[in-house]
Amino acid sequence: MTNVLLPVFYMPPISWFSVFLNPENNIVFEQFENFPKQTYRSRTNIYGANGKLSLIIPINHNGKREFKDIEISYREDWRNLHWKSIKTAYQSSPYFEYYEDKFKKIYDLEEKFLIDFNLKALEIIQQILKTEKAQSLNEEYIKNPDCINFREKFSAKLPSEFQMEEYYQTFSDKLGFLEDLSILDLICNKGPESLTYIKSIKQSY
Repeated sequence: MTNVLLPVFYMPPISWFSVFLNPENNIVFEQFENFPKQTYRSRTNIYGANGKLSLIIPINHNGKREFKDIEISYREDWRNLHWKSIKTAYQSSPYFEYYEDKFKKIYDLEEKFLIDFNLKALEIIQQILKTEKAQSLNEEYIKNPDCINFREKFSAKLPSEFQMEEYYQTFSDKLGFLEDLSILDLICNKGPESLTYIKSIKQSY
């Protein structure tokens, strides 16, 4: 088994799952890093009618920096906004209706901390994918860890470093294929074939 240090993302991109679900990887989640802004830790990308749409979880700016201490802000009803955006984007996709009730459970969560919300959402995604991948949380921050470090590997701004085949997306006829969106996009469009697709992704270590 290879020890892999993974960041904890909000509805992670498909490439993240190719690392997470690799049977040869022993997954350790990073919880002590300083919270980096504008990353998948608090945002996910879906395919909206006008192209890529970022859904961002607002956070409380309370001076705390470690990821495990980052609190979600509920001053605005972002859960309802995110859920409406997802429904609008995917209601005509082949599998949205089939998984809708499970997806909705994610937006019924009301966790205080971002890490807890992301981990609970991951549990629900694992139920949908019918996977039971074990993982643990790290116990301290190590700048140069003795394992494969993915903390900076997934950029919300740059093209994906992972190679993946095109698949049909709801708006791809109009706007073309958008790669490495949220796992939501894959599940809504590929349904039970999602796991097979994830396993086919070429990883770049």
